[in-house]
Amino acid sequence: MSISPSGNQLLYVSPGSSSDETIYVVDLNSDAPPKAIVTMNEAKARLNGCDWATDERIVCDLYGMQEIGSTLLYFTRPTAMKSDGTDVTRLMPDTSRALGIAQRGGDVIALEVDGEDGAILMTRQYIKETSNNTRLANNKEGLGVDLVNVTTGRRKAVEDANRLADNYIADETGRIRIMQVSDRSAGGYDGNDVRYLFRTKGSDDWEDLSVLDARGDRAKGFYPVAVDSAKDVAYGFERVNGFNALFTVSLDGTGKQKLVMARDDVDVDGLERIGRNGRVVGATYATEKRTVEYFDPELDRIAKGLARALPDAPLVSIVDTDLSENRLVLIASSDTDPGTFYLYEKDTRQLSELLPARDPLVGREMGKMTPVTYTARDGTDIPGYLTLPPGSEGKNLPTVVLPHGGPGSRDVWGFDWLVQFLAARGYAVMQPNFRGSSGYGDAWFGKNGFQAWETAVGDVNDAGKWLVAEGIADPSKMAIAGWSYGGYAALQSQVADPDLFKAVVAIAPVTDLNLLVEENRRYTSYINVQRFVGTGPHVSSGSPARHADAFAAPVLLVHGTYDLNVGSAHSKLMEDRLEGAGKSVDYLEFEGLDHYLVHSQARGIMLKRMGEFLDTSLGR
Repeated sequence: MSISPSGNQLLYVSPGSSSDETIYVVDLNSDAPPKAIVTMNEAKARLNGCDWATDERIVCDLYGMQEIGSTLLYFTRPTAMKSDGTDVTRLMPDTSRALGIAQRGGDVIALEVDGEDGAILMTRQYIKETSNNTRLANNKEGLGVDLVNVTTGRRKAVEDANRLADNYIADETGRIRIMQVSDRSAGGYDGNDVRYLFRTKGSDDWEDLSVLDARGDRAKGFYPVAVDSAKDVAYGFERVNGFNALFTVSLDGTGKQKLVMARDDVDVDGLERIGRNGRVVGATYATEKRTVEYFDPELDRIAKGLARALPDAPLVSIVDTDLSENRLVLIASSDTDPGTFYLYEKDTRQLSELLPARDPLVGREMGKMTPVTYTARDGTDIPGYLTLPPGSEGKNLPTVVLPHGGPGSRDVWGFDWLVQFLAARGYAVMQPNFRGSSGYGDAWFGKNGFQAWETAVGDVNDAGKWLVAEGIADPSKMAIAGWSYGGYAALQSQVADPDLFKAVVAIAPVTDLNLLVEENRRYTSYINVQRFVGTGPHVSSGSPARHADAFAAPVLLVHGTYDLNVGSAHSKLMEDRLEGAGKSVDYLEFEGLDHYLVHSQARGIMLKRMGEFLDTSLGR
């Protein structure tokens, strides 16, 4: 959802029954219903998001997938249109003469630029062009920044192409203040150092800001994410005693660094930014629940007031604001509430309900998510979340252990559609934040969930054992399911302890660690993936496809054929190995969908098959 600069209009994107997504526009000064202006219906493409560029025009980012030869590639294509869906303008220069493939159509890095009405700042991927039959062929390559008129599509270079540049950061006035550059090798990014350069307010010259050492499991050094021009500082993150902490670094040339927020139990993992200028107003971290600490006294007062006004939806986030920051679009949610959007007007202190995030679930009873801690086999306390079916007493239940993806991720308290689907079918759901999860510092992340798979998967299996010991789970009706790394952990749990779980669901799983490395060989991520997976005996012992003989439980595999994160070859290999070992396996494949299966009908099919598979396998 996005609010226009004047605060008089809203836009939001809503999914349909299959791959369709529709952009709606709402006049906040009228009682007229939302107006559908554009519907996109393409399984291999989707809307990354839309924003108001001006009060009259909208900018949307389209994401798509395509096979070029034998290589699967993603593409982004920014597009502008009038607020009624007409007068569509492509915000990407013509690349018909390009000698390479322009994957990135450009990222919006500033919606507001001082003195430039109707224009935005966008990155531009320069690719050398053939000079046949023209004197105007481009000979540049790399990433630059253009000032783009959102009505005509005309562009003016602000930052020239730089072959080593990966990203740029603008301040709230629309001036480029930071450039990120990375080392390159013949195979692409070499995964060693990432450098950040800055410029002072009165200069166009670049100076060194920091170097991020990316060779370890967790990068070390200061990495900036935002600039405050009024304070003349960069906000960014750096490790303190093994935990991510928030700092500012002066951009006046002194390099003075100041600690803004740090904790000794979890990472400070995000900035709270609002408005069209991306003003920094706070920082976030997650203990049992996610917390936002506001630096802005007015917003801190408003947030506390909203928490009192909406006690059943304690997770309140600012989605967007108008240019004056008087009208705020909020979403309030909880573990049992997927969220409701509100409009808050600061001048009148009026709170108005806009619409629910998931209308079909309004009024439906959900399972409550409770933070829990269990003890692993080595005595380590592992945090997690337990969700019981609505009305359940929590004893002797059919249960699903649901490890998260990543592994560099973590589960947090709040609404989760997959958890609530399972709870609605009568399952208790356990989400362990096993060692290898992010958010808990360097020591907890360790050697990640692949090189130290025995620790991570051991923690996952120990969650199941704890559920049985506590009398929560019926040991004969306990399953494991997961997506991405969670799917890998679900499969590898059978290798570690074949008798624990009676059914396995693996969505887009890694099944062979060497295959994961090799399928990235043609991409610039190859060296990073190679280092992340590592070498040694764990590559064989930690590849479930190589241990199909160990499996005792039936397996359901789900994969999209356009998965760039983990190729569908992983599930096909697992299916082949399990069938060859005489094991029970079912494979559900979605042609043309990627890792996230962002397709309403496909997700419906997947959930239906998953529910039936679990019920049948567990004898329910």
